[in-house]
Amino acid sequence: MRIRSILVSIAMLTVSMTAFADLEPYKDYDVSDAVWSVTTVRVNANMDDAYLEGLKNTWVTGNKVAKELGQIESWSIFRSDLPQSGDFNLLLIVKFANTSDLAPNKERYDTFMKEFGEARSKETTEYAQKNYPAMRELTGQYLMREITLK
Repeated sequence: MRIRSILVSIAMLTVSMTAFADLEPYKDYDVSDAVWSVTTVRVNANMDDAYLEGLKNTWVTGNKVAKELGQIESWSIFRSDLPQSGDFNLLLIVKFANTSDLAPNKERYDTFMKEFGEARSKETTEYAQKNYPAMRELTGQYLMREITLK
């Protein structure tokens, strides 16, 4: 019985010390200025390649222009090797230098539209509105920052 009491006391001490072990931002870890916009997508069965083809002509095209203009740092597409598992099977990721690059900005918009073009913008919007609902469901959208532990 006494050993049991000692073990319980040690366990309670360990748990209470864990509360004091919380990490402190900027002292114990850094948070990136860069922010990633992550969209989770559930692509319907047998629509993977059709959806990727659509992305190539819409989302990718727009991101290439934004990157050339310095409005984004990078973009990526990740697809699950197990496409029928979980709530999503595709990730669309865009990396921005900082949060302010996500804020509305008329000058950035006008610069992008001048480069991307009104006709191409209309074409990609029409394609996405007509075709994407039958191909996929957007299941989540996140703004993520990289954490670097010290």
